[in-house]
Amino acid sequence: MRPNRTRWKFTANTAAFLFVVLAMLYAGSSQQNAAAYVLLFALTSIGIVSIPHAVLNVSGLSGRASAIKPTFAGQEANLPVEISNACRSDRVGLKVRLTGMSHDFERLDRIPAGKATRATLRFPAAVRGEHEVQGISVETSYPIGVVCVEKSLPVSQRYVVYPKPAGDPNLPVTTQQSAHDRRETAISGGDEFAGVRGYIPGESQRHIDWKAVARGQSLMTKQFTAEYDSGRLYLDFRAVKSRHVEDRLSQLALWIIEAERARRPYGLRLPNVEVPPSLGDSHFHHCLRTLALFR
Repeated sequence: MRPNRTRWKFTANTAAFLFVVLAMLYAGSSQQNAAAYVLLFALTSIGIVSIPHAVLNVSGLSGRASAIKPTFAGQEANLPVEISNACRSDRVGLKVRLTGMSHDFERLDRIPAGKATRATLRFPAAVRGEHEVQGISVETSYPIGVVCVEKSLPVSQRYVVYPKPAGDPNLPVTTQQSAHDRRETAISGGDEFAGVRGYIPGESQRHIDWKAVARGQSLMTKQFTAEYDSGRLYLDFRAVKSRHVEDRLSQLALWIIEAERARRPYGLRLPNVEVPPSLGDSHFHHCLRTLALFR
């Protein structure tokens, strides 16, 4: 796309305007009516003068796009944009849309001179994966709608679409352990004491090693093998009962949502990719992004 490309096109109003002009021309020539000729020349002059006004109404505009938040396939993605007016006069009656989309647009009634106006462009996110927005268009039919002038503004913004969550919302009953966890279980076994680790603020104080605290040591939390193992959950691509890759990814996406909602540490296993168990917003989006980019 060439930057700041401007083009104009005829609209349905153009056909109506031409019909009125031709009707005035016929009335003036057939009836020798001076008033019809006056109206003809007046309408024609207004129509011709409106074209450069429409072109000027999109001049001096520039666009800047903000980051697009990830969304799930089948939902709506939102692109925040800022349209700046560098000219000394207001810009009115504008429509902003993604390049190539003719129906979904955001209307801007006025952009004051030397200022900017924000808008949010909404568009469907149909397919999972990483995508890119390469441009937006600003168009106007101001002042009388005889022509529509469109200006392309180059913006570039990448975004990620997660797989659509679908399938069985019940988490897998059997927890799957990593090789490291299996070694710990083999060494400790059963419900035995498995050591201590640093206390994390907000955790239950039930398993704090108070004897160590009495000796002047820092807060430490006791760990037990059974508790350590039962809390972790691996969501495995191969464990999903489906032949279709997209169905498997959708099931894993749903399990990630349910595990995060249940505050149960979860990991993710895909062919050649393993994400260790954790919790939190960063881990949640990391797992979903891994599913979105899976090939």
